[in-house]
Amino acid sequence: MDLDQLRAERRKWLGWKNIRPLQEAIAALPNLENSRVALGNVVEIDFKVCKAQQEEQIFQTAQLMKPWRKGPFRISQTFIDSEWQSFIKYNLLEPHFDLKDKIVGDIGCNNAYYLFRMQSEKPKKLVGFDPSAVTFSQFQFINHFLKSEIVYELLGVEHVAFYEHRFDLLFCLGVLYHRSDPVAMLKSLYKGLSKGGELILDTFMIDGEEEICLTPMGRYSKIPNIYFIPTINALKNWCYRAGFESVEVLATRKTELDEQRKTEWIDSQSLGDFLDPEDNSRTVEGYPAPKRVYIKALKKS
Repeated sequence: MDLDQLRAERRKWLGWKNIRPLQEAIAALPNLENSRVALGNVVEIDFKVCKAQQEEQIFQTAQLMKPWRKGPFRISQTFIDSEWQSFIKYNLLEPHFDLKDKIVGDIGCNNAYYLFRMQSEKPKKLVGFDPSAVTFSQFQFINHFLKSEIVYELLGVEHVAFYEHRFDLLFCLGVLYHRSDPVAMLKSLYKGLSKGGELILDTFMIDGEEEICLTPMGRYSKIPNIYFIPTINALKNWCYRAGFESVEVLATRKTELDEQRKTEWIDSQSLGDFLDPEDNSRTVEGYPAPKRVYIKALKKS
């Protein structure tokens, strides 16, 4: 697979009529000197000097890039209250990984919130994969001011196995249930890892000891592209079939309204609209409400 040719083709996406205004707004952003960068629950950037006109330009550019799913971020006076309080997931996983001097990839990285957070762990290299011109533009907007060395690829999980180098650690958070062939996806991740490499993954799950999965007939939680929701034992079997040597369950967690909720930065529905108003243990379709399992899978040394 010629990745350079594919990259060139996908860079053309930035010229699409709905993406071009975002790119023009990013190109017009002021170059401001940072006075403080904080990579905590909120990714924050303050400037030594930021005039009122520049503040307004930053705010309007951020507004142009809605919906903001992952975050939150604060760029000077502009607070981007994203749909997901992504620090809840990051803080849950942080005790289970060591990124120092490692080559790390995030598959389905969205606007790179997690990758921005990971910089404080002193990795050797950070690479994000996501074939979305909108979230790439959001990354460019944040990185215009943060000036990180994160590499953002407009590529998908299917390209990880063909990437120029292998990864010591791969993150794949909230992607597996969107794939119609989950074992094939896990095989691609496996091939993308170095020997002894680790995969940290989360996906929807259903309760039960059986090695089975839920296959929604249409939508699940109003989401159209959800294919398989496994029990933990079924998920483990998928990982073993993909080649992983061991699978450790790190946590399970029901998605709560304090983690995913509607804000003025998405202009659309969110979790509260996806659940049965009479019984929030079920989705509007009658399926079990979203619950996630977090695992660490190891490739053989």
